[in-house]
Amino acid sequence: MENVHLAVEEDDLYSGYNDYNPTFDSEELENDVGFQQAVRTSHGRRPPVSIDFSVCPLFTALDGAARPMTAVRAAGYTSSLTRGSTFDPLGQSKGPAPPLEAKNEDTPEEKIKILEKKVNDLIEESCMAQSIGALQLALEKAKEAGRKERALVRQREQSGNADHINLDLTYSVLLNLANQYANNEMYPEALNSYQVIVKNKMFSNAGRLKVNMANIYFKQKNYPKAIKFYRMALDQISNTHKEMRIKIMQNIGVVFVRMGQYSDAITSFEHIMSESPNIRTGFNLILCYYAIGDRERMKKAFQKLISVPLGIDDEDKYIPTNDDTNSNMVIEAIKNDKLHQMERDLKVLAEKYIMTAAKLIAPAIETSFATGFDWCVDMVKSSQYVELANDLEINKAITYLRQKDFNQAVETLKTFEKKDSRVKSAAATNLSFLYFLEKDYDQADRYADLAMNADRYNPAALINKGNTVFVKQDYEKAAEFYKEALRNDSSCTEALYNLGLTYKRLNRLEEALDCFLKLHAILRNSAQVMYQLAHLYELLEDPQQAIEWLMQVISVTPTDPQALAKLGELHDGEGDKSQAFQYYYESFRYFPSNIDVIEWLGAYYIETQFCEKAIQYFERATLIQPTQVKWQLMVASCYRRSGNYQKALETYKDIHRKFPENVECLRFLVRLCTDMGLKEVQDYATKLKKVEKMKEIREQVCCVRVRQSYSGHSSSSTKGERLSAKMRSLPGSNEPYETSSPKELDASYVDPLGPQMERPKTGAKRRVEDDDFADEELGDDLLPE
Repeated sequence: MENVHLAVEEDDLYSGYNDYNPTFDSEELENDVGFQQAVRTSHGRRPPVSIDFSVCPLFTALDGAARPMTAVRAAGYTSSLTRGSTFDPLGQSKGPAPPLEAKNEDTPEEKIKILEKKVNDLIEESCMAQSIGALQLALEKAKEAGRKERALVRQREQSGNADHINLDLTYSVLLNLANQYANNEMYPEALNSYQVIVKNKMFSNAGRLKVNMANIYFKQKNYPKAIKFYRMALDQISNTHKEMRIKIMQNIGVVFVRMGQYSDAITSFEHIMSESPNIRTGFNLILCYYAIGDRERMKKAFQKLISVPLGIDDEDKYIPTNDDTNSNMVIEAIKNDKLHQMERDLKVLAEKYIMTAAKLIAPAIETSFATGFDWCVDMVKSSQYVELANDLEINKAITYLRQKDFNQAVETLKTFEKKDSRVKSAAATNLSFLYFLEKDYDQADRYADLAMNADRYNPAALINKGNTVFVKQDYEKAAEFYKEALRNDSSCTEALYNLGLTYKRLNRLEEALDCFLKLHAILRNSAQVMYQLAHLYELLEDPQQAIEWLMQVISVTPTDPQALAKLGELHDGEGDKSQAFQYYYESFRYFPSNIDVIEWLGAYYIETQFCEKAIQYFERATLIQPTQVKWQLMVASCYRRSGNYQKALETYKDIHRKFPENVECLRFLVRLCTDMGLKEVQDYATKLKKVEKMKEIREQVCCVRVRQSYSGHSSSSTKGERLSAKMRSLPGSNEPYETSSPKELDASYVDPLGPQMERPKTGAKRRVEDDDFADEELGDDLLPE
């Protein structure tokens, strides 16, 4: 308990913190004997040091006395406040700081600075407008920047600072203005602006802008002047800018090609390939050699082309090789970055040029294209593009197809049956397509299965398989294959089109309509898709929607006679005869051989009492179907109804010579001869009785057959019944075109786009990268009959 000290309430808990070592008390230094002796030594014989406590940063004023800032006591803090002082470590009691002195904008220097900033802002706005495609706005901003810059120069001259003109700003304004003129295709103004920069010797390195001037002359097809300016720019660019010089020389070579001077172009391209080879120049060099027909140099140029280094890293570096999480994250991040996309694009471009060059020179470098293809394949196999060899082999088969040599094409494609899965699937897909075109559906089905087994995710193989099932009328199964193709490739338009046709055959019209509406969203200008939509709306008994879609078909293909005829039929069904006549007449104008259109127009003119105009249509029908007597009878009837009895009599006599057993012709000959008082009437009457008697005997023998034929014909189409009824109702009861049987005047509607509109599209076109021939052989057409 002796060592325990109890705290007294009167004791200050913060006492002792203000105590410090008296050694640090500067006020007692004069009385310190040891310090004064040290000052008198040789070390202290220096000029006396005076300490100003008011400015020394190590001291602060406290209660009017200079006290040191120590670790014992912090500056500004104390356990007690004396003499009425307040705690204000931030000095807030002194009031707010005085405001900053405002700049005087009336001085010339400030005006010049403000104007310079406005010019720079306008240049930046012009460039930004160009980047978003607002070329007109970019030009306006560039012009305004030019006006401001000239005002700036005048202001400098007035203030006497003409020597301090900002040349960089002037150069930027002129260059941007010239570029915007060029972007807006105002080439004379752009050339003038570039000329101002080039002629001003105060602008260093302005000579390289002659490249821009040469580009403008090239766009204007002023090739000699473009060559001149390219060469002038080349002379003013030093050898240190090697890449720029190579690009200019490449432009010179392209201009020579446009001028047809292939020898000069070859000189430029060969120099580039020796200094800095690239894919584009190598391809252009091959084209020039092909133009002059130099076989050996074509081969050498092709070898140079496939040996051009691309500078692309191996794709294996993008594959994770270990369990290092950080490394895998880095690989995942760079797998699809901009640099990798550029590498892929460059590789695709190189493969495109090599494939095109091989297809171009293969028929020219050897006696036959097959030998030339073999040489190209051998060269490619020994290069870095070895994977292109199989594609070249498939292109060899495609060339056979274009030459109509199907056997050689099939033999070439069959060699891929033992290759790797990707190539095997592509070859089998093409074989399936070929056999499908030849209507050898068993072989087409076999190779479609082979393509599917090699690559189940090949949508073209699935489409071909679905097509082979479709022709066997197993529509449910065909729909499953088309759906699977869509699951593998949602952009496969052939599968979606064929699926719509399948639903249409299954009479699932709403689902078919949904397929074609989706397809229309992808293929906005496809006339086939819009026609199918119109046909579906017609089947759904919505003629107005059908007419709307057919109008869209006409907007895409305004000269399609079948679509025009279909529009005429729909308007006729709606009772709008004038619109129907307009579309039928347009259809006849573009295709004057459609019997249905000719018959409708002839019947329309007879109905409107213009028989003379109907004659030309029935005469054309006679030319198209010379063995059909009804058209010639219609011509004769039109002559008779128009009052030209002599011409009608001659026409009937001509018909009688061609068709001596025609009852209708003999009846009218008897009537006309009687009315005109001719002696031949008795002869024609005798012939008429004989023919009628023979007809009665024939009808008795073939009664059953005639009944069957008549009953079968009674189910003819609505349009045929409507036209036949209209034709029968026009003249009197003794007219030839009403006494003719419905079978003779049957005009049942034929689908405007033919039966092939209901055929599925082939899957050969959708081969992802191997089936190039599909683009030319099929395009967007449907399967040909």
